[in-house]
Amino acid sequence: MSDTITKFTYQTFQKSKAGFALAHKQISTYLENFIYPNLGLKTKPLSAKVIQKIQQRMDEIIEKDLTDSEKGIYPTNMIFDNPWSDFFSFYLNIWLELPQVWQRVQQKKYQYFSPQINLQGYPNYYLQNFHHQTDGYLSEMSANLYDLQVEILFNGTADAMRRRILAPLKMGLEKLFFGQNLDAIAPQKQRVLDIACGTGRTLKFIRATLQKASIYGVDFSLAYLKKANQLLSEDLGELPYLLQANAENLPFRENYFQGTTCVFTFHELPPMVRQKVLEEAFRVIQPGGVFIICDSIQVCDEPDFASMLENFSARFHEPYYKNYITDNLEERLKKAGFVNITTEVHFVSKYWISYKPNI
Repeated sequence: MSDTITKFTYQTFQKSKAGFALAHKQISTYLENFIYPNLGLKTKPLSAKVIQKIQQRMDEIIEKDLTDSEKGIYPTNMIFDNPWSDFFSFYLNIWLELPQVWQRVQQKKYQYFSPQINLQGYPNYYLQNFHHQTDGYLSEMSANLYDLQVEILFNGTADAMRRRILAPLKMGLEKLFFGQNLDAIAPQKQRVLDIACGTGRTLKFIRATLQKASIYGVDFSLAYLKKANQLLSEDLGELPYLLQANAENLPFRENYFQGTTCVFTFHELPPMVRQKVLEEAFRVIQPGGVFIICDSIQVCDEPDFASMLENFSARFHEPYYKNYITDNLEERLKKAGFVNITTEVHFVSKYWISYKPNI
């Protein structure tokens, strides 16, 4: 009975989030077309077949999320986790900043930052208003709004997509430690790094899943690291180690981590930077360790979704996305040295699971 109640509650919870996200997008699009009818953010209509397939994929990832929690891969209460305090504190700001966004789009200001933002030390490819976000990834308000914006973008499934890394991460670590109970392994022997950890949502899930592991996160943005620290401080227990760093030059010695992850980052990197980040990930993972990437699906994964992927590129400021959706990350992983590479697709996200060869 309890499993039935949990399933019904979770499905209702997800459907309510999806409905809210769709309503938000419909209203904001109507206002955009009314106030800025010539803004230029035009998209192609999706066929009924594609819409039906999208809904099917959404239902499948919700079912998978529930199943993995029931299997004990991660705590069941995790699937009900939601940034409610952020929603009530900052959701109104999403609406309030839309006029600024539309104005920047009309003026084609895609690398505009407020005068008080310090831009020193960041490469040019990072100084972008990704998703048309005010001040890109470099302001406190951007960090406060990010998770809400991404949940709306993905109709309430962003966290479910993030959690798809947990099963292969746990399996990879168990394989490395020869099937031992991970909760019995000393933390200093079990270290996991999340590259480009952002606001800490993925770190929160990893921490709850691997309660005895030492967890690390790096990100370029101090504002987002501050937000991550705030989020992770809400739960009891040892806090993850957070460091500001460029993923092209990670501040760790070779072979330091048993597991490494990177979520929703590679589509925002130029091709050669992707390769450098993969090489750095390979360097800091110990032989036998697992590396998992989660990012957008690519054209080869679902040709029927090609128009949807093109819409994303047209609708949002994602200067490297068109290259990403045709880039061969498996070949890049092999070039960096990874082996035993497999891929999975869940909803609109793709996963690369790879390993560093044993010496």
